[in-house]
Amino acid sequence: MSDHPDPERLKELDARIKAAKGEEEETKTGDEAYNQASLAWQMVIELTVGLVIGFGIGYGLDSLLGTKPIFMVLFILLGFAAGMKVMLATAAQMQKKAGDASDTQASDKKEG
Repeated sequence: MSDHPDPERLKELDARIKAAKGEEEETKTGDEAYNQASLAWQMVIELTVGLVIGFGIGYGLDSLLGTKPIFMVLFILLGFAAGMKVMLATAAQMQKKAGDASDTQASDKKEG
């Protein structure tokens, strides 16, 4: 016998134990949780990048035109609005994917 257990046999054993106990399979696997965390960070980065780009454009225009806080404040607000728009679009896309996945799971359960 080898020193290392066979991963496939362990998975089968775990599935049989859960079936015997009447437990359902976990709904979120490690990959799904990782994808959700990745999408959450993507949304944060989208908002932050909008603010930073707005700050950069506003500060650049203020330094060129000599009107210190006016354009900076204006473009920070515009950057925030753009970041929120992109972030909400990403959230809607995530929700649509989740809805499609749940519809697929529901139809699979009805067939099975």
